[in-house]
Amino acid sequence: MPANLITEGFIAPWWAKNRHLQTVWGSLFRRLPALPNMQRNRFELDDGDFIDVDIYPAKNRPTLLLLHGLEGSIDSSYIRGMIRSAKAKNWQIAVMHFRSCSGEPNRLLRSYNSGVSDDLHAILGHLKQISIDVDYIVGYSLGGNVLLKWLGEQSEKVAIKAAVAVSVPLMLDICATEIHRGFSRIYENALLRTLRHKTRQKALKFGSEKLPKLEDIPKLNSFWKFDDQVTAPAHGYKNAEDYYNQASSRQFVKHIRVPTLIIQSKDDPFMNATVLPDMHEIPAQVILEANSHGGHVGFIQGKWPWRAEYYLEQRIPNFLENSGDNR
Repeated sequence: MPANLITEGFIAPWWAKNRHLQTVWGSLFRRLPALPNMQRNRFELDDGDFIDVDIYPAKNRPTLLLLHGLEGSIDSSYIRGMIRSAKAKNWQIAVMHFRSCSGEPNRLLRSYNSGVSDDLHAILGHLKQISIDVDYIVGYSLGGNVLLKWLGEQSEKVAIKAAVAVSVPLMLDICATEIHRGFSRIYENALLRTLRHKTRQKALKFGSEKLPKLEDIPKLNSFWKFDDQVTAPAHGYKNAEDYYNQASSRQFVKHIRVPTLIIQSKDDPFMNATVLPDMHEIPAQVILEANSHGGHVGFIQGKWPWRAEYYLEQRIPNFLENSGDNR
């Protein structure tokens, strides 16, 4: 087995081998960890929009930047859990909210998507201007795709010490097809419900020149349709296929030069195992952890369900510390 491939880093407990239970556990059954006192910082972008970043300050300590998934925020269970783990290490923590995800609509027609590595790059620059040099970045799902894309684009120019990407939709076309099948449509419908609501608000504000008519928005019942009629025109892509081709992060992995861990599960209901890169696509600095179980951003452990443990919140800090020290 190649040194940078791990096949069973995570072992699912007897009571949580089902991929859907793994996926929904955090949102349905976990009591959210309390937030420390974090400061909201609004950064103005060159195009006239803004991005909000919540910061837990800790002077002279490593800085961790967290990137949430589609329609996530600082209130997502996986973000809250990682904040707690990072705070226990007395790290400085920053949570970047993608445009429109901090509780307030963004100003422009464009919002965010799986390819907005330019926004990540801009925020790293803004943080540097207020004397925050990011050491580690962790991205989940869409945030993981943005992270891997940015790491590959920047390649040798990356200044951070280490990165982790979890449950990444490495090939967006495959993911958009898989999430439209069977029980996975429950997740698709839940995500599209909030996206359609935001689209309606934008259509009321900006008109329908680059957005569907109000009466057609309820018909956007798949990601292929939504990305073709909303994401693509609002962000300068020709269509959904063009967006998927340009924004999918798998093509960028081979260019990554910073220690990076990609944690995936082969039973992820948002995708299938064909999205995983082949070993010849994975450079020496990247470790692919392709687990049999784990669902989508799940990876729930523990001997009993009432004493659930959270693998990611142990695995990720350990990797970051060890990789950062050895770079």
